[in-house]
Amino acid sequence: MSGIDTSLTFKPVRIAVLVVSDTRTLETDTSGQLLADRIESAGHELADRKIVKDDIPTIRQTVQYWISAPEIDVVITSGGTGLTGRDVTVEAIEPLFEKTIDGFSVIFHQVSFQSVGLSTLQSRAIAGLSKGTFIFCLPGSNGAVKDGWDKVISYQLDSRHKPCNLVEIMPRLMES
Repeated sequence: MSGIDTSLTFKPVRIAVLVVSDTRTLETDTSGQLLADRIESAGHELADRKIVKDDIPTIRQTVQYWISAPEIDVVITSGGTGLTGRDVTVEAIEPLFEKTIDGFSVIFHQVSFQSVGLSTLQSRAIAGLSKGTFIFCLPGSNGAVKDGWDKVISYQLDSRHKPCNLVEIMPRLMES
């Protein structure tokens, strides 16, 4: 049966949050704060949190640093996944993927459709794997962050979720 098996032990993961925005600060960043609060209330560790401008080299450099950091298991970004000229998160991060998690985008859009209808097609939410680190790129709205975390990511980062979850495969990500 699908769902959380409470008889199993929860294994926390270490998650870094990157908000991509030309206008937000830590004081005005509601989507990053939502993610940080949800990560910690779920029992995970907020390993780092940053806000960077919509700039490909800056976004890529920040994520590459976290990918190389052994104390970070997962990176979640918020913002820059839309269609405007300044939306460059996908262009910055997708080249880092060794493997794309195609199902994430599919499921995210199904969930998002329930909230925003056809407007979900304006999002390029993606996920992938790089050097043993999971990366999820969410849109920057609070609603999209809630949908992405509450209805998709939180379950796959819960070691008790059955029939399977991403945490249980983490030890095998670097196999050759």
